[in-house]
Amino acid sequence: MSGSQLRIAVIGHSGSGKSTCAATLREYATEHGLGFARLPLARPLYELQDRVYAAAGTPLRPGAQDQVLMEDLAGHLRRLNPSALADDFAARLADCPAGLVVNDDLRDPFVDAPALRALGFRILRITCEESLRRRRLADRADLTRADGSTRALDLIEPDAVIDNSGDLAAYRTAIHATALSLQGSCQP
Repeated sequence: MSGSQLRIAVIGHSGSGKSTCAATLREYATEHGLGFARLPLARPLYELQDRVYAAAGTPLRPGAQDQVLMEDLAGHLRRLNPSALADDFAARLADCPAGLVVNDDLRDPFVDAPALRALGFRILRITCEESLRRRRLADRADLTRADGSTRALDLIEPDAVIDNSGDLAAYRTAIHATALSLQGSCQP
């Protein structure tokens, strides 16, 4: 924990509700008078994805994910420097003044998770019923899907777990309660 900055890494499989959780944590920050920042670990991968698509002369809509390409890029980047993503993230975090910092794309238990823990992040795991997760994924417009990067997700020990199999109101209430608890447990 850095000063009074609450740092939460939201983990879960694609379609579990990580983005909804991050949006709800933004609401929590506003309600508690905290500045908010959402910092992705994968920012360098998104930048590389954009360059690959530009080099291919293929348009890429804003926010689109080619998960197969991103997993390949991550593998090559980690081969060259295992801590490249974590190092880039730490440098951006050092310049972040927000009172609540959320990361919602942590997947690697071997390098990235220990790095985020060392930076004071609390881990919030989002789960949901598998059939519901698959329905949510079917409704998304991802260019490609890949689950290889979350293969070892269960090796990341969470500080809290929220099930997102119910309705949105219950999910949001659970997120707010968990954030309050995590914030309280981080006070000196």
